[in-house]
Amino acid sequence: MDYFRFSAGFMNFLSAQLRASPVRARVLPYVILLALTFVQDSGGGSLRYWLYLVKMVVGLWCIKEMRAVVAEVRWAFSWEAIVVGVLVFMLWVGLDDYYPKFQFLVKAGSPWQPFKQFGEHSGMAWFFVAVRTLGSAWVVPPIEEVFYRSFLYRYLIRVDFSTMPVNQIHWRSLLVTALIFGFSHYQWLSGILCGLAYQGLVIRKNRLGDAMTAHAITNFLLAIWVVWKGAWHFW
Repeated sequence: MDYFRFSAGFMNFLSAQLRASPVRARVLPYVILLALTFVQDSGGGSLRYWLYLVKMVVGLWCIKEMRAVVAEVRWAFSWEAIVVGVLVFMLWVGLDDYYPKFQFLVKAGSPWQPFKQFGEHSGMAWFFVAVRTLGSAWVVPPIEEVFYRSFLYRYLIRVDFSTMPVNQIHWRSLLVTALIFGFSHYQWLSGILCGLAYQGLVIRKNRLGDAMTAHAITNFLLAIWVVWKGAWHFW
């Protein structure tokens, strides 16, 4: 009973923090996902797969809470979003062998390989492939796009960022945001180009939803590629 009371109290506290300011609503979900990723990658064996599932559930909850105060968290579909999503996937895969990687960007632990962990024909392995695919395509895009494209891009220009339209072009902020986004990934060069493409989509469409969709398409196609080709290093 004490555990459930503590959990409920903590979730209420976190919900209040998310709703307390426009900054917290956009930053806290991303920070929470980063913290849980660190914990997940520090875990060994099957634990890291269960921790990823927990992370995605928490991420879904954050998105639900965030939607109440972040008006731009709305999916939008367009032909531009499809083109950008497919193009970024092709860049991510196609450029991988042609630029150096940095050791400080390497994830802790071994690559995500559920079939190695649970068995080649294991239903549990396929379950975690599905969890990773859905999580990367459904949960990660809204949280990352809100942080980078809605918050950081505008905050680097104006502290009172919510008064700035998302379609305003500012070249220095565009580059800095793309660099930070890029170097948060092991595939840093593809990440930089990806950040530029998604931000350009937000500027062109004057909304966040198309970038969320493009991001989801990229991650979904990448998941198919990872499983099909056994290219686990992308995960």
